[in-house]
Amino acid sequence: MTRSVTVRVPAKVNVQLAVGGLRPDGFHDLANVFLAVGLYDEVTATPADELRITCSGPDAAEVPLDATNLAARAATALARRHGRTPAVHLHIAKDIPVAGGMAGGSADAAGALVACDALWGTGASREELLEICAELGSDVPFSLVGEAALGRGRGELLEPLPVGGTFHWVFAVADGGLSTPAVYAECDRLREAAGTGATTADVPDPEPSPALLSALRSGDATALAAALSNDLQPAALSLRPSLAATLEAGTRAGALAALVSGSGPTTAFLVADAEQADRVAAALRASGTCRTVRTTTSPAPGARVCEPATAH
Repeated sequence: MTRSVTVRVPAKVNVQLAVGGLRPDGFHDLANVFLAVGLYDEVTATPADELRITCSGPDAAEVPLDATNLAARAATALARRHGRTPAVHLHIAKDIPVAGGMAGGSADAAGALVACDALWGTGASREELLEICAELGSDVPFSLVGEAALGRGRGELLEPLPVGGTFHWVFAVADGGLSTPAVYAECDRLREAAGTGATTADVPDPEPSPALLSALRSGDATALAAALSNDLQPAALSLRPSLAATLEAGTRAGALAALVSGSGPTTAFLVADAEQADRVAAALRASGTCRTVRTTTSPAPGARVCEPATAH
């Protein structure tokens, strides 16, 4: 009998993504308000002779199974810190859209860290895990903590935010992915083309919206809808003009608000309740403007061990 550990980890939507100017190091400062949503990947860690990645679920064929996979990099980083080899089989059961702007890869990295920590008994502190997360990518720390948070810096410096209720969402998954670096580059290009400039000298420091933070705190969906914003949306639409039809279809069907999720190409629709979610989802499916549609709620917990099981 071989012990294995399974960790469940959520997707995210950015209810605000304010993007600062291009820094000399090639990154952008962000005011990134994350909300974890109830779509989950599960990462199972099992002892093995060497590091091995397998994947199942929707779009599993698009997930890299080599050392470039963020989950593999997470296991390697934790092992290195604790003087061991990353001899583990990581199985990723995908349910978060791949390359969809919902931090699926980041979720898998956070899930792998928590699973390997539990499997190996490394006893890493939360601070250490968050440090490794920040080294792996801007969205990875939030995948670990979940719920709601304001991300500063590149998005990795997190401040938990209070949420006063449940928000209902519909997500429309597009065909194919969008490269996050390409979307940021297009954001810079559009700013230059508009004559505003794209560097930190030209673009104001990004700040969270007080109205948005208040709407989260009160659980008021209508107020949140009015405050949603994504500075990367024009760039995502420029690279993928077909997303405009998806946004329009969901809005026409009665969504309170529509926006591109993160760098896209998944589009997110905030709705009043579960009934409206079903209506908007049906309209989006019928519109022919997206590949699949998912409904869920937020906030959702971060990475959690859900099955410290024994498997034959």
